[in-house]
Amino acid sequence: MGSVEIGGAKNSALGILAAAIMCDETVTIRNLPDVNDINVFLNAIKHIGAEVNYPDPKDRHVVTICGKNIANHEVDNEYIRQIRASYYLIGALLGKYKKAAVAMPGGCNIGARPIDQHQKGFKALGAEVWIDGGIICAKAFKLVGKKIYLDNVSVGATINIMLAASMAEGRTVIENAAREPHVVDVAQFLNQMGADIRGAGTGTIKINGVERFKAADHEIIPDQIEAGTFMCAAAATGGDVTITHVIPQHLEAITSKLQDMGVEVDIKDSEVRVVAGKRLGCTNIKTMPHPGFPTDMQSQFTVCLALADGSSLVTEKIFENRFQYVNELAKMGANISVEGTTAFVQGVENLSGAVVQAHDLRAGAALVIAGLSAEGCTCVEDIKYIQRGYERFEEKIRSLGGCMEKAMVEDQVDQEHLLKKLELGGHLGGGRYSAVSR
Repeated sequence: MGSVEIGGAKNSALGILAAAIMCDETVTIRNLPDVNDINVFLNAIKHIGAEVNYPDPKDRHVVTICGKNIANHEVDNEYIRQIRASYYLIGALLGKYKKAAVAMPGGCNIGARPIDQHQKGFKALGAEVWIDGGIICAKAFKLVGKKIYLDNVSVGATINIMLAASMAEGRTVIENAAREPHVVDVAQFLNQMGADIRGAGTGTIKINGVERFKAADHEIIPDQIEAGTFMCAAAATGGDVTITHVIPQHLEAITSKLQDMGVEVDIKDSEVRVVAGKRLGCTNIKTMPHPGFPTDMQSQFTVCLALADGSSLVTEKIFENRFQYVNELAKMGANISVEGTTAFVQGVENLSGAVVQAHDLRAGAALVIAGLSAEGCTCVEDIKYIQRGYERFEEKIRSLGGCMEKAMVEDQVDQEHLLKKLELGGHLGGGRYSAVSR
C-alpha cells in the first residue's frame, strides 16, 4: 500500500504558457509540471523576448511570465519543432500582435494531426494563413469575431482559436468545441487575465474580445493522464495505491472502465484509492473525445487487458497510429492482434520481461506498466518520450515499491549487465523494470 501525488496537467500548462505571453503584466503560474515539453516551450518564449522567472530557483513548479518585451513574432528552433503544442503560439501571437510565424509542430508519431481546423478558425477571424518552408505564417490587419463551426472536435484548434479570439473585436462563437478539462483550464486562466469567455467545457464557447490583459495568478489543474497511468499501474500489478491531488470528475471514464474490470476504486474529495486484489476481468474500450474514454489512456489500459481473464476489444477512434506499441508487448508474451483501428486482446496470465522500445509518450508509460507487472526484467529504450510528459516517473514508481531504474547504456553488453544486476522483488509489480536511455 502506498500513495503518489499527481502533478500539473502538461496539456493545460502548454496552452496556459502560450496565453501568458499575451499579457504585458506579470502573471504567475503554479503547479507547473517540470517535464521536457514544458521546458522546451519556456525556452521558446524566452527566445522571442518574454520574461520567464522562477521566484524560488529551487521550485520549478512556480513560474512568472511577462510578455511586454516580446519583439520577435517568429518562433523556430530545433527544439520547438519537437513538440506538438508549438502551434498555440500562433493563436497567442496572432491575437496580440496580429502576426505570427511558428515552425510546424512535431511531437509523438501517433497519427495524422492536421491543423486545418486551426487555419479555418484563424481565417474566419480575418487572418491570412499560409505555410512557407515548414513555417506556419498568419497575419491580419485586425481580427473580428465570427461564428466558427469545427468540422471535427479538436482540442488544439479549440484552444488556439480561443487564444486568438480573446483579443479580437466583437464576439466569437466556437461550435462543436472540445470539452476536455484542459480547455476549461486555459479558458479560466484567460478569464483571470481579463478575457470574457463563457461556455468552456460545453460544445459551444462564446468569446467577447478585449483590448488587453492584466496580471493573474493561476494554479494548473492536476494531470488526469498521469493519474490514470498510476491507476492502471496499480491495477496491472495487483497493487493498492492511493493517488492524491486529483479531480475525480476528470477521471470518471477511467474509473468506470477499471470498475468494469473488477478493480475497487474508492473516491474521495481529491484522491482515489485503487485496489486490485484479484485477476482483472475483460472489457471493451473505444476512445472518444471528452467526456468519452481518453485516447491518451488507451495503451495503458491495453496492458491491463493483456493480463485480464478473457477477450477484449480496444477501438481507437482518434489517432490511427496508436497501436505501434502492440509489437513491443508481443515480445513480452501479450496476445494482441490489430485490424485497422481495433485491437483484439486475449488475456494471458503472465507477461515476461524483454527489451522493448517506446514509440511515443503514452506507449512508453504503458511499457513501464507492462515491465512492472512482468516476470523478470524489462528494459525500455528511448525513454525520451516518457520524459516529455511524466515528471520523476521512476522516483514515483519506486516510492510505491516498484523496482525501476534509469540508466545510460552505451552498448548491448552494458545493457545485459544492467538487467542481470537488478534483483527481483517490489510491491507494485511482480517483475523488474529498467529504463534505458540512448
